[in-house]
Amino acid sequence: MNNKKNVSVSFMCMGILFCTCLIASNLLETKVLQFGSFTFTAGVLCFPVSYILNDCIAEVWGYRKVRLIIWMGFLMNFLVVVLGSLAVMLPAADYWEENAPHFNFVFGLAPRIAFASFTAFFVGSFVNAYVMSRMKLSSHGRHFSWRAIASTLWGEGADSLIFFPLAFGGLMPWTDLVRLVVLQVITKTLYEVVALPVTIRVVRYVKKLEQTDTYDENVSYNPLKIGDL
Repeated sequence: MNNKKNVSVSFMCMGILFCTCLIASNLLETKVLQFGSFTFTAGVLCFPVSYILNDCIAEVWGYRKVRLIIWMGFLMNFLVVVLGSLAVMLPAADYWEENAPHFNFVFGLAPRIAFASFTAFFVGSFVNAYVMSRMKLSSHGRHFSWRAIASTLWGEGADSLIFFPLAFGGLMPWTDLVRLVVLQVITKTLYEVVALPVTIRVVRYVKKLEQTDTYDENVSYNPLKIGDL
């Protein structure tokens, strides 16, 4: 019997959690939270976790592996949106019609919002992974905390700069839009800072468990080279 381990359990678990956070954040975006004079979408509860996982995977397994996970997250998110839209279009049972508007509100993602969300996620995730990878090479693997924060700042910045103008441009004053972008970037980066002690311990544990610490030397950063593992 061949007992050779072909799949890293740690990598698989992080990949599953990454995809779950992306899907959950899209569903949670339909609720708006308010704390004093500040408003946030409920997606802020779990969306930053995807960037933390992005950092962990890039740090341990390198850009090639995180590129695969980003694409998997993109495709799984797209699948859920397609299935949700199909479910919205199908006729509801007579006794369930009063619940249909609530279901449609959650799963009937507007095409403009969906396009903005997918584009922002795609660009932000790859920016995050690229910055993390390049900074690891230039620092010779040191200063993980600064690399995690800087990569998240760049990634979340790119994400917010793309998502909010695409999704809400022309629907709200540009001054409010800029304020919303800045607030989202700051909030999500602070999320990373607060979670940093846990992130550091997880990365150290996984590196020790997997006996690996990848440096992306001579790697192609082309996001389309999915087969390059």
